[in-house]
This record gives sequence, C-alpha cells and structure tokens, in this order.
Amino acid sequence: MFKRISAIAFIWICTTVAWMILGGTIFWRTYSSDDKLQSKVGSTWGTKQQQLPPSARYWKTEQRSVEREIDGKKVVRTEPLTYAHDLPLGSSRIDVDLDLAHRQKGLLWYSTYGVRFAAEYQFTNQSAEDQLVSFSLPFPAQQAIYDDLIMEVNGRPIAFSSDTSAASGTAEVKPGETAVLHVAYRSQGMDSWEYKLGQDVAQARNFTLNLRTNFKDIDFAENTLSPTEKHATSGGWELTWKYLNLVSGFVIGTSMPERLQPGPLAGQISYFAPVSLFFFFFLMFIITTARNIELHPMNYFFLACAFFAFHLLLAYLVDHLSIHVAFALCSLVSVFLVVSYLRLVVGMRFAALEAGSAQLVYLVLFSYAFFFKGFTGLAITIGSIITLFVVMQATGRLNWTEKFAAYTRPTMPRSPLQPLG
Repeated sequence: MFKRISAIAFIWICTTVAWMILGGTIFWRTYSSDDKLQSKVGSTWGTKQQQLPPSARYWKTEQRSVEREIDGKKVVRTEPLTYAHDLPLGSSRIDVDLDLAHRQKGLLWYSTYGVRFAAEYQFTNQSAEDQLVSFSLPFPAQQAIYDDLIMEVNGRPIAFSSDTSAASGTAEVKPGETAVLHVAYRSQGMDSWEYKLGQDVAQARNFTLNLRTNFKDIDFAENTLSPTEKHATSGGWELTWKYLNLVSGFVIGTSMPERLQPGPLAGQISYFAPVSLFFFFFLMFIITTARNIELHPMNYFFLACAFFAFHLLLAYLVDHLSIHVAFALCSLVSVFLVVSYLRLVVGMRFAALEAGSAQLVYLVLFSYAFFFKGFTGLAITIGSIITLFVVMQATGRLNWTEKFAAYTRPTMPRSPLQPLG
C-alpha cells in the first residue's frame, strides 16, 4: 500500500511541476507582449484622457522703468514690457458621455471608450478697455483624435488653430463683459477619463459636471472626488459633481471597468490545478479502496494527463475563442477523456457516476470559481469542507486495517496441478 500511495504522490508532484511551468508560460505570454499591445491599441484608438479647464488671457504693453547696467554704470531706462493678464473663470458647466467598448488583443482585453465632451465656461473682462482675448483649450491627451471640435464665444464661432497640446482662438471682449466660451468635441480613450480643476491645487467656482455612462460597474480611483449626486439609468449611471466654491487638488472622473482577462484567468486556473487534482485523487483512492476496485498507479497517471489536457488546451484556446466557450469546450474534452478511459478500466457506471461527478466538481466547478472575482477562495473552501464531510460520513464504519491489509496480503501462487473448481 505504501508503494502505491508513493507512486500516486509522485505522479501528482510531477503533474504539479508541469502545471507550474504551464502557468508561468501563460503569464509570460500575457505580460511580455502587454506593453507592445497596449501601445498598439493606444496608437489606433487612444490613451488615458485628463481634461483641464480652458484659459482666457490678453496681453498688454506698458512702459516700465527698468534698471540696466551699461559700461559699468547703472542706468534707469523706460522700456515697453508686455504682460499677460488672465481672465478669471467664473463658472463651468460640463457634460460628458462615456461609451465603453472593450477590445481584445492577444490574451488581454483593453477598456477602450468613446467620449463626447461639451462645456460652457464664463470669463469676465475686468479691465476698462476692449481686449482681444485668446482662449485656449488643452487637449486631454496628445495621442488621440478630436472630431467635430467646436469653439464659440457668446454664441459666435471663432477661428482656432491647434497644435499637439491645445486648440486656441481669439475674440474681442468688451470692458466688464462676460464671455461665454462653448467648446465641444468627440474623442476616444482607454482605461480612464478624468477632469482636473487645474495644475496642483486649484479653485473652481460655480462648477457643475454631469457624467453619463453606458456601464454599471463604475470605479473611482484614488485621489478622485466622489460625485455629489448619483442616479442609475437603464444602461449605466448619471453622475453629477456640483460645487459653489471648491478648492482641491483631486481630480474628477472614473476608471473603465475591466473585462475578465483570459490570459491571467487561465494562468490562475493552472496554478490552482494541483489542488483540484489532489481532491480528485483523494476521492478516487477512498472510493476504490472502500469498494476493492483495483486502480494501478499507471491509471492515475493517465487520469492526471486528462486533467492536464484541460489546462493545456485552455491556455491556447483563449487566444481564439471567448473565455466561456473555451472553458466549456475544454471541460467537455477532459471529462470525455476520463470517462471514456475509466469505462475500459473499471466500468461505465463507475466512470460516469463516481469519476465523472468528481471531475465535474473538482476540475470544472472549482476552476469556474475563478470567474467570480472575490468569491474564489470561499467557494473552494466550502467545497473542501463538504468533501471532507461526505468522505468522513461514507467511510466512518469502514475497517481501514482490513482494507489496507487486503493490498499488502501476499497472494499464493496457484499450483499448475491444482484443479480450478
């Protein structure tokens, strides 16, 4: 019996090593190409976006006394100097629509989205003269596209030019007049969208930002402001940030929800596989010992290969199929291998009922627990406890001394002359 158990344990250890190598290979395939694929997605779709408020300023030339040193002597001269004067931002009314659309590259899904941005900002000319004011809207990302870009002042479109960092245009503002700057565009991004009140700690007066999403699973990252109002819609959320006079260095926005990642999921399932096989071997050993069914260590070796086939096929199938379809297909293949094999070794009833049910629980259901983030450990723990309870109740009245002795009792060779009857 000791040799039998040692042989089964050796098979389990060897299979565990193979699973560790497979899991490491999956994670290497996943993350070795992540930077390259993420850059590729960003170049074709867009990157993270962080929108800053626009600025409004005018330049004024004044005669100022300037002290210069000429021929070793200090001379005071009057020279024209040009100064920039910023118009204060009096209010902000912003509307943002986020449309999430995941895209898969390799073994990873990337959280890409489309954004529609529209806002009105009020700037007041506090000087006593007409000013030619330059309005500048910073772009939220350099690596992005901006379609249907609009800039209007007091309802009149203004001509604007753009570079890699901002779009700028000019308009004349009368003394004491409040200029309402309307801006709008459509763009694309990835992972997160944020609105920052300004560089470092900034002040925002009469601020309102309405954010609408087409997804329910919203996530606010660290150092972000929570919405002051939140309303669920049929397909997502309507979030509002509203402040009268806010001073903060935090940002406003949301991170895009991630889809179930096929690469990391397949790697985690592979790393967990030794636990799954251990429970299966344990149950098969208990059942066969209690029923005096002879299973050779070679039989356990082929069962381990059938388990390993599930994870090997899953590792390379998730590149081409949905993770759910790949998981179902791999489960069917592995269960078929085990049942069809044990049908020949023991019989159809044992293969389909005991072995098939055990594989369904310990390979399929235990592995499927990884699809439910946060509940994997609890599901496996509950399954382990239930297994222990069932085995203890089913074998409580067995005489294990007799069962183990049956395997160690020597078999007397039959004499050739001994009659069969």
